[in-house]
Amino acid sequence: MGNSIRRRFKDRHERGKAMAAELFHTPEGVRDLYDKECARKLAVSERISQVFHLYGYQDIETPTFEFFDVFNKERGSVSSREMFKFFDRDNNTLVLKPDVTPAIARCVAKYFMEETLPVRLCYRERTFTNNTSYQGRLKEVTQTGVELIGDDSSTADGEMIAMVIDGLKASGLKEFQVEVGQMEFFRGLVEEAGMDEETEEILREQIENKNYFGVEELVSRRNLPDTLREVFLKLPELFGTLEEIKKVKSMIRNQRSLKAIERLEEVQAILEDYEMEEYVSYDLGMLSKYQYYTGIIFKAYTYGTGEYIVTGGRYDKLLVQFGKDVPAVGFAIVVDQLMLAMARQKIDIRVKMPDIMVVYEAGVQDKAVKTAHSLRKNGVKTVLVRKAEGISEEECREYWKRQGIGKLVWVLVGKVITWEE
Repeated sequence: MGNSIRRRFKDRHERGKAMAAELFHTPEGVRDLYDKECARKLAVSERISQVFHLYGYQDIETPTFEFFDVFNKERGSVSSREMFKFFDRDNNTLVLKPDVTPAIARCVAKYFMEETLPVRLCYRERTFTNNTSYQGRLKEVTQTGVELIGDDSSTADGEMIAMVIDGLKASGLKEFQVEVGQMEFFRGLVEEAGMDEETEEILREQIENKNYFGVEELVSRRNLPDTLREVFLKLPELFGTLEEIKKVKSMIRNQRSLKAIERLEEVQAILEDYEMEEYVSYDLGMLSKYQYYTGIIFKAYTYGTGEYIVTGGRYDKLLVQFGKDVPAVGFAIVVDQLMLAMARQKIDIRVKMPDIMVVYEAGVQDKAVKTAHSLRKNGVKTVLVRKAEGISEEECREYWKRQGIGKLVWVLVGKVITWEE
């Protein structure tokens, strides 16, 4: 009987340990950040935010979850099946925010409906996408970015790209490239060719994937003028400097596509005024899955990650869906991808750890607390650590080194306060 009870107790104990071990793990696609890694991410985000503030942008924070309809097909960046959906007590369908831009568009329509001059907003938010976590792809990411509402000028487009460049440089990244495209160029060609929505979507995917053979097969099945067919076939390779892009102008017959190239020329001139043209290249074959983009689009890349670190563009028809008919342009920096690239490029991100660690024994607690309080009043970051019975001075010293704290202060019984560098 006694052995049977002991076995059952042991079995329950082992099951309890196994369940506890399972709780240590996070769901697929999310992760913990702590200590210096977390400090570095916060430091990089703050550096980028300072750039946004230098350009006159004001902070905004939107809810973590919103009504599903805010991110429907016309307004969102991901499909319904890629959203984390749930219901509230009134049976409304809610989603964890998959994209920041529609949420800010909703806010602007609500709080700035009567504003006639541009609204400049910046943010640092988490977004959630229920994708497949292949190659370690995250389902929860941190994005920091800006939205400029109410300005349809090429100057506004140029300001966006300049902020991307300044923001990435401020983070510590040195080698990166911003690629700029134009959704209107592609839509002008599609309109001239008389393509239906389904054909346009198939063609868009093939061009974006640089599928030369797929583009050729689709275009060859249609009765198109020779010059238009040639432009479609050239689309996947229309990238490089603006001078190379401009060569296609002589082959364009529709005004919509011609104006799109002219807009890129205007943006290039503005970037030259910012002295940032060296960071920029152009790609007329760059298209976006985001349904709301209407004009210039851009992405930033660097080595060390297979994903883009910035995505942005103009979305002049998004806010009208919330009742405010104004143009807009913006971008988001994917902080997690940026951090991954910087780690692989071995870019040092200096973070400020506590200045002093005060170690004390129970008998001199009052003296230690007063010492720490005095230091903190003078702006010195101070950690107060009790040296419990059985903990050696060497263990305290090793802990101090692991934490990367500047100085060590000993407040021990029967000893004068001593300092170590």
